[in-house]
Amino acid sequence: MAVMERRILGLSALAIAIPIATFAVRDFVPPLRPQPAVSSGGTRYSPSPVPFRFSPLGGPVVGLPLITNVQIVDFTGDGQNDVLAADALGNQILLLQRQPDDSWRESVLIPDVMAPAHLTVIDIDDDGDLDILVAILGNIMPDDGVIGRVELFENRDGEFRRHVVLDDVRRVADVQCGDFDGDGRIDLAVAVFGYARGQVLWLHNVGGLEFREHELLNAPGAIHVPVGDFDADGDLDIVAIVTQDEEELWGFENQGDGTFVAKRLWMTLNLDLGGAGLVAADLDGDGDLDLVLPAGDNLEDFDAYPQPYHGCYWFENRGNWDFHMRRIGDLGGTYAAAVGDLDGDGDQDVALVSLTNDWLQPGNASIVWLENDGMQNFTPWQIGSRPLHLVTVALGDLTGDGRLDIVAGSLNVRRPHRHVGRISAWFNEGSDSR
Repeated sequence: MAVMERRILGLSALAIAIPIATFAVRDFVPPLRPQPAVSSGGTRYSPSPVPFRFSPLGGPVVGLPLITNVQIVDFTGDGQNDVLAADALGNQILLLQRQPDDSWRESVLIPDVMAPAHLTVIDIDDDGDLDILVAILGNIMPDDGVIGRVELFENRDGEFRRHVVLDDVRRVADVQCGDFDGDGRIDLAVAVFGYARGQVLWLHNVGGLEFREHELLNAPGAIHVPVGDFDADGDLDIVAIVTQDEEELWGFENQGDGTFVAKRLWMTLNLDLGGAGLVAADLDGDGDLDLVLPAGDNLEDFDAYPQPYHGCYWFENRGNWDFHMRRIGDLGGTYAAAVGDLDGDGDQDVALVSLTNDWLQPGNASIVWLENDGMQNFTPWQIGSRPLHLVTVALGDLTGDGRLDIVAGSLNVRRPHRHVGRISAWFNEGSDSR
């Protein structure tokens, strides 16, 4: 999630400081390698050689849907993947389940969550069922009020008990999990986006579903806080993308006991890059965690339009907190990315969705995938041109055939209000990847 649009969240310009490498605006303009013949400045591409079958999921489109996050997970424990969605129009969490006739039944799993931004599914109390952590914005539009929350919904035999884990903070965009201090309990990493003020926090689980707050960074615009062992020393670290007053990539190195050393890993002088999220994945298969940054958030512009620096950036982990940045895709208005093996050839590909491509031209891409040739050279392929305004994407096997399918959600906040979508799926009908 990619979660919520940085400019919807913040509506301010970007920048950032103190890197391992510094990049000027001109560094983002040229593509890394020639694109397919029908490419037109990152707006459209050749059709995907892997066939995908489009289908809307769940209920009908009513009004202008605001789906902020989708997740693919076997939530009910029946061996079949379900879809969870955060609905900021209905202020609710949705569960979509595949039926015997291949239709998808939608139900409200959790009502009354005020502008949910991101979902994290985990058995936090170790009782054998899945609980849900929700990052609460409180307001989808720019707001510097103390209206954010982290809410934990404890699963008790299919009923959900609400616990307010973090309150009295500004808008929260993401919450992730990990045992940071080695005490056997699940702690939390939190991105407080805010507006003019924000934070990156970690919450120490002191037992009984009670948490103690620790600040890692004081800055507005934190969107995502992936958790992983980024320095391969055996404990869990935190990284964060911050894209409000500044645009920076931060790492927080765990010292093994829940104390962290903050490291500013990257910056850009391009105040309009538009970082929109952060995904941790081993893109090159070398055994360490890399980072994937979708960039194309430009809703601060009256007419949001594709820019030559929009697209997808890969931060290759070279060890010792050295991340080498390389642009691997140029989709206009890129807002979210997901990593997985879409063509079944054993390497990691990337799916991208667009919030603000050039929608006045029919046929421009709303969803593409970047084919990895195994040497981390990426070829973009267009999957679809509708629905428009996609802001969140997830990969998973929805049908049990061994192939990765795609689910995405639409956030309809800008014109044109046509080809309006809500929760959409693209079923992978390529060769068997089992």
